[in-house]
Amino acid sequence: MPSVVKINALTVPAEQREVLEQRFASRAGAVEGSDGFEWFELLRPVEGTDQYLVYTRWRSEEDFQAWMEGPMKAAHQGGGPGSGERPKPAASGSAVWSFEVVQQAAPKPQG
Repeated sequence: MPSVVKINALTVPAEQREVLEQRFASRAGAVEGSDGFEWFELLRPVEGTDQYLVYTRWRSEEDFQAWMEGPMKAAHQGGGPGSGERPKPAASGSAVWSFEVVQQAAPKPQG
């Protein structure tokens, strides 16, 4: 079964970029222990767009859905230290794109 890739395209106004990056940094490690998790990258736009891409790769769609229904849902509902009002989202919009990995490559060992 091929891995699945989820890309969350977040529209982030320039004044909110630092906030978004800090929030992701503060959650470092939140997904790494999830069953079926394979890879994460937060991609900052360089030019031509205001969309950040949140790239995650999973062993299966089922593993991704289990994470969405468990740890991800809990994280987005708050419950953290001093859980009062949730902070305003840094992104003004988002879209999730789903893909299956059809081909992949890694660097060949040198030597």
